[in-house]
This record gives sequence, structure tokens and C-alpha cells, in this order.
Amino acid sequence: MTHVRTAAMALVALLLLVAGAWASWDSAQHVLLAKGREHGTLTVTGCTEKTCTGRYDPEDAASTRRTLTIERSVAAEKGLTIPVVVKPGTDEGVRTGWGGGLHAWLPLGGALLLAAPLVGGGLRLPRTAWSAAGAGGALLVAAFLAL
Repeated sequence: MTHVRTAAMALVALLLLVAGAWASWDSAQHVLLAKGREHGTLTVTGCTEKTCTGRYDPEDAASTRRTLTIERSVAAEKGLTIPVVVKPGTDEGVRTGWGGGLHAWLPLGGALLLAAPLVGGGLRLPRTAWSAAGAGGALLVAAFLAL
């Protein structure tokens, strides 16, 4: 019976980590693999509860100026200029640089924190659990400080 419990805990912890990485990759891929994508700056003109919109000024003079949306972060406020990369085929931007990269990986940081008690208590791996919790917490704090 203990093997079944251990397998169930491992499966749930793995599911949490895969879900966190999957949720993070949607934005992180545009920050990490930004070569060949459209770059520029976004000047925030307004924010809703989930997104901010603003005027996009591309680095490439051949690109057109337009209005982009970006996922709202704690640091986004009206008038702020943010370096962004445009998601291909959309009018959605992703913040670039350290702040954007850390912000994109926030779901993984949360998943690491959620999985740590399962790893420590359910799998009886306290050092691994403390490492996962430390990495997740460090990611969350670094993203907060970078933004």
C-alpha cells in the first residue's frame, strides 16, 4: 500500500510541475527565443484587471506602429515604457529582459512551492522539498524585485 501512496504523491507532484512549466512556456518561449521576432517598446496607456494596452513603437522602421496588449504585472502603470517582443501573428506583447523572463516563469515558481510539501511529506524527501521550495520562492522574489 505504501508504494501506491508514494506513486500517487509522485504523480501529483509531477503533474504540478508539468502544469507550471506548460503555463510558463506560453510566454517564456517568446522571451527566451526572441531572435527573429519583432522587438520594440510599449508605452502603457491604460490597464484593466488582467491586461494593459498601449502604443507600440517597433525597433524596425519598416514595421507599423499599432496598439498592443500585454499581461498586466504589478509594475505596469500608465505612462510606463516597457521593452517588448511581439507574439507572432497577434497584437500581444511579452515583456523582455530579466523582468520579462522572470515574470514569464512565475507559474513554474508557484508550482515548485506547491509541490514541495508533497515531495517532503508524501515522498519523504525533505532535502529535495526544501530545494524545490527555495527555488520557487527565489523565483517569485526575483520576479517581484525585477519588475
